[in-house]
Amino acid sequence: MTRKRHHGTSLESFLAEEGLLEETRFTAAKKVIAAQIAEAMKQKGLTKTAMAQQMETTRAQLDRLLDPDNDSVTLATLKRAAKTLGKTLRLELA
Repeated sequence: MTRKRHHGTSLESFLAEEGLLEETRFTAAKKVIAAQIAEAMKQKGLTKTAMAQQMETTRAQLDRLLDPDNDSVTLATLKRAAKTLGKTLRLELA
């Protein structure tokens, strides 16, 4: 198996050439969102149990939301989390 050589390219161009850029961006975005929710919960002094109750969801669903590697989160869950934390959820296609 021959490997492509990437001399002087950026990480972004390397990932694009390897067909990994979109998935990498998605994974990074999920990690950022999970961290932002966890930080907002900490600032508000919310436990996972209290957050789940206020979101009217289960603790298991909240755990999935907070797991940076779990991509099975729905927009409805993100919307409820944002509302509970007094935040606005913004999504965009680029």
